[in-house]
Amino acid sequence: MSYDAPFAGLKVVDLSQGIAGPYCAMLLAQHGADVIKVEGLGDGDWARTLGVRYASHSAFSIIGNLGKRSLAVDLKTEAGKEIVWRLLKGADVFLEGFRPQVIHRLGFDYEKVAAREPRLLYVAISGFGQSGPLAERPAMDPVLQAYTGLMAENRGADGIPHRVPVIVVDMSTALYAFQALSAALYARRDETRGRYIDISLMQSATALQSIRLMATHLEGGPMKPGGQPAGVFQTADGWMTVLAINDRDWKALCAAMELPVLADDPRFATAQLRLANDVPLYAVMRPALAARPSDEWGRRFTAAKLMHERLNSYADFLEQPQVKESGLIQWLAQAGLNRPVPVPALPGMQPQRDGTPRGTAPVTGQHTDEILQQHGYSRAEIESLVTKGVVASA
Repeated sequence: MSYDAPFAGLKVVDLSQGIAGPYCAMLLAQHGADVIKVEGLGDGDWARTLGVRYASHSAFSIIGNLGKRSLAVDLKTEAGKEIVWRLLKGADVFLEGFRPQVIHRLGFDYEKVAAREPRLLYVAISGFGQSGPLAERPAMDPVLQAYTGLMAENRGADGIPHRVPVIVVDMSTALYAFQALSAALYARRDETRGRYIDISLMQSATALQSIRLMATHLEGGPMKPGGQPAGVFQTADGWMTVLAINDRDWKALCAAMELPVLADDPRFATAQLRLANDVPLYAVMRPALAARPSDEWGRRFTAAKLMHERLNSYADFLEQPQVKESGLIQWLAQAGLNRPVPVPALPGMQPQRDGTPRGTAPVTGQHTDEILQQHGYSRAEIESLVTKGVVASA
């Protein structure tokens, strides 16, 4: 155990699919845990089929499975279930992402697993939780963005609600699950039993919106901006976000735009007045900002110590000097792709290195033989399981 690998020695059995559970388990692997990804035969985890496919991978499966080992098994067979029970022997963590009744039908609900492995930490990740009228509904990120109010809050200038495209609910669920699990692993040192950890996309989406949810309730309508003016403005050659959070920033913004008359206008003397009179304010600001290019505004706003940034595409972002110099992006080769892919360095951790286990996502069943041998299966038994279609190797 070390700061670089604080979870070294931990054994994790990951039955989750998609991205919320797998990303949580990936973080455990990146912190040194031995994470065994258990997935079905054929395509394996359905995240491997999302979007553009690259042989056994998609962007989802690469990001969600770096550092893991993969075992492909048919969980509908008794022999396949027995394999999972062997994996669970001595395991520290078990993750599953099935709807409540499905995991019971498979026979790996918490009661059965805890009866055999009482110190195991069991993480159940679901859409709407384990109980209630929506518990059995299938749900992914877009459903929870709609259900929890996130889409309604994310309205463009056209007034139309928009989905946040970066699967923010799935990713936040993974992070909340990881923090809950990390705390439980710390506490388990002084506990005689493990525990059941219930994490839902609904919980995570709500927690992520805590401030806006409360403010909207208190204010009786959409949350008021924290500073004014604030927003996205068109420039002569693109778009830029600009934020003036107090009166000092407001005066600096007026000076940078060479519009001192705005600073002296009583309609805009305070943030509250600027919010109340935003229509005439933006009627002056928008054409002024549209008259000059983003680089010029960037220089002016930087000199004025104003919060601002041009709107980059992902391709623009990867070319930024700050990104390159900070080592934020690692370029890692993955099976099925003819060029390295950009993988962000994880906050607070050592970067992954190309060609290392931490920097590599397994293909379906890549480690089936290795894992089975480690769990007491002979070569003949493994060959028999392959022949019967219980397991598959890459």
